[in-house]
Amino acid sequence: MSEASAPPGPTALLGAALPDGRTADVHLEDGRVSAVEPHVPGRPALPGALDLGGALLLPALVDGHAHLDKTLLGAPWRPHRATATLQEQIESERESRRTEEVPVAERAAALARRMVSLGTGHVRSHVDVDPDTGLDHLHALLGVREEFRDRLGIQLVAFPQSGVVAAPGVADLLDAALADGADLVGGLDPVGFDGDAAGQLDLVFGLAERHGKGIDLHLHDGGETGTAQLRDIAARTAALGLGGKVAVSHAYALGDVDDGDLDRTATALAAAGVAIMTNGPSGPVPPVLRLREHGVRVFAGSDNIRDTWWPYGTADMLERATIIGLRTGLMTDPELSVAASLVTGEAAAALGLVDYGLAPGARADLVAVAAGSVAEAVAAHPRRLLVLHAGKVVGPFADDDYPALVPSASGPSALVPSAGGAA
Repeated sequence: MSEASAPPGPTALLGAALPDGRTADVHLEDGRVSAVEPHVPGRPALPGALDLGGALLLPALVDGHAHLDKTLLGAPWRPHRATATLQEQIESERESRRTEEVPVAERAAALARRMVSLGTGHVRSHVDVDPDTGLDHLHALLGVREEFRDRLGIQLVAFPQSGVVAAPGVADLLDAALADGADLVGGLDPVGFDGDAAGQLDLVFGLAERHGKGIDLHLHDGGETGTAQLRDIAARTAALGLGGKVAVSHAYALGDVDDGDLDRTATALAAAGVAIMTNGPSGPVPPVLRLREHGVRVFAGSDNIRDTWWPYGTADMLERATIIGLRTGLMTDPELSVAASLVTGEAAAALGLVDYGLAPGARADLVAVAAGSVAEAVAAHPRRLLVLHAGKVVGPFADDDYPALVPSASGPSALVPSAGGAA
């Protein structure tokens, strides 16, 4: 079934397992949650309702860091080319772009469709802005953002993949990108790539202040070099009153320093309101629980998904929560709930989403999954049963059972068996 022929949204989701362990009936009206009531078995049927039969209902998943313009989904498989340095990898990507025949917008749309089918309701995508691409990738993704506006919220970060200070003309391109519709301005390793922390951060923070936009910086620099930059970013954020509007992606250094340096840096980040994004990389990982104890907002993103940087990635944010949980030792049910929060509430807050969640008044951006609890959903990243965006059914369109999701006019349609819990 195509998105164009999607059925209308249900009026209620009955027998939903909520993240807090309750079983509830969630009522929907005008694209929002209108009420959350205790589920009463045998209650008279509601027209237009769906029976979740004990399946877990979550607010829509949030991917806090992706690269829609880089993906090779929708194009023939390309063998991965190994590189030794960041600079070599960037040059390898440039060579790949010159020979790729499938347009950016087509590949980005293929990835966006997959995200929707897996229950992602919002994504922040970095988009390359550099002397090679100019604003071409940005304009392509602005079109994708418009195409998907009824299915997926897309934030765009103008990302200087070739550096800011090191690449002539990039500062002007970033300025133009923000004027053309980018939501945030990015940066890349002020010391490790540009070799001029003050120069890059002066430009990035200056652009953000001038355009009234947020900031999301890539920072791979490790050790004390990295934490010194994090404290500098925190100080600049506090000075400009940008708390809650600045994120640092990766921040490997936080998993690469002693306790004293970590505590000093975490205290500064928390006080300034700077969030940290992790995708659970193969190298040093920011210590999720320790940062949260300091009050630092930590959230998750998928990062690269099947592109020239690596051949991996499925766009499944529950799988991403699994990866982060494994990398950071999150094992108990409460810790698995923390992992889930990185791809739901914490990511939503980091992206500045309003009216997010499962409370009355929230937007009905929701996903039902074949699990009975949050911990099970993270451990198993199970099948998606129903995806709603502003109350409308937007997925999963690849599911052969999808027509069964059409709400009945006379009573609730069964989404999963009501006896025995989730299928």
